[in-house]
Amino acid sequence: MSFKGYLAASLLVLAGLGTTHAADLSADLQQRIDALRETWANSATLINAIKEQNARNIPLSDIQEIDRKWMATSGLAAFMMPVLDNPAVAELLRLEKATGHVQESFVMDNQGALVAATNKTSDYWQGDEAKFTESFKNGQGAVHVGKVDFDKSAQAYLVQVSIPVMDDGRAIGAITIGIDLGDSR
Repeated sequence: MSFKGYLAASLLVLAGLGTTHAADLSADLQQRIDALRETWANSATLINAIKEQNARNIPLSDIQEIDRKWMATSGLAAFMMPVLDNPAVAELLRLEKATGHVQESFVMDNQGALVAATNKTSDYWQGDEAKFTESFKNGQGAVHVGKVDFDKSAQAYLVQVSIPVMDDGRAIGAITIGIDLGDSR
């Protein structure tokens, strides 16, 4: 069965729609999430980008102002380019290609603000959304698997898997990986 098939079946199991192979499917999903954590969350490029942004200590009020401007802006604007065109974006694109079935990915700092994104997201600040709160987990770090949903920014049905980026046993940020369930790659 393909990655897409395993993921879709695993999500059905996790949603309670079950099959007789629930344990096998759940174990496969866990292996795939572990592989994402091993490769994506340990990227020196992504870790350094998060550390650099965290060191800037941007006030939450400034982040929320950028978020309001981001959501009010259709298309792309110059103020968005530091998030959409930087070395961490190049690393995300490399990881997307190596992983396959990934439609979008983005990295968040310790407040849920974007550090890097492969596509313009619907908003800049993810700090009030489960993809950040559940994966950052107040610095403890955890994996969050969202529900299958149509993602407006990616224009595809995705399941978002969010993983913490850890440093010295503490979460310093998080990565969300949008896996395209309709992708035929």
